[in-house]
Amino acid sequence: QVQLVESGGGLVQAGGSLRLSCAASGRTFTNYAMGWFRQAPGKEREFVAIINWTGDTTYYTDSVKGRFTISRDNAKNMVYLQMNSLKPEDTAVYYCAVSLRPYSTYASDLGSWGQGTQVTVSS
Repeated sequence: QVQLVESGGGLVQAGGSLRLSCAASGRTFTNYAMGWFRQAPGKEREFVAIINWTGDTTYYTDSVKGRFTISRDNAKNMVYLQMNSLKPEDTAVYYCAVSLRPYSTYASDLGSWGQGTQVTVSS
């Protein structure tokens, strides 16, 4: 059974940075894309970023392009989200997810959610 555990969230001032980590276990992830979603209070969960199985292809939602960077370490079964120039509108619970289909980079194939980590950006 897949287990995803996020960490690294916290309270930061606008303009600051945070690095989220996600530890994956339960099976091999080397052939599966991984990604990040977020959910702000009163809003639906939204896609943030995805990285393919080799780590050389990434996609981002427009609102975070140029500020967030997704990366992965397959040897450690880890995926990361470096968040710079944070804005109050980035405040949300951030969730890690792994693709349910091998060799897919579609965000719609991401599932197997973690429990989330809270990111709060103060103005």
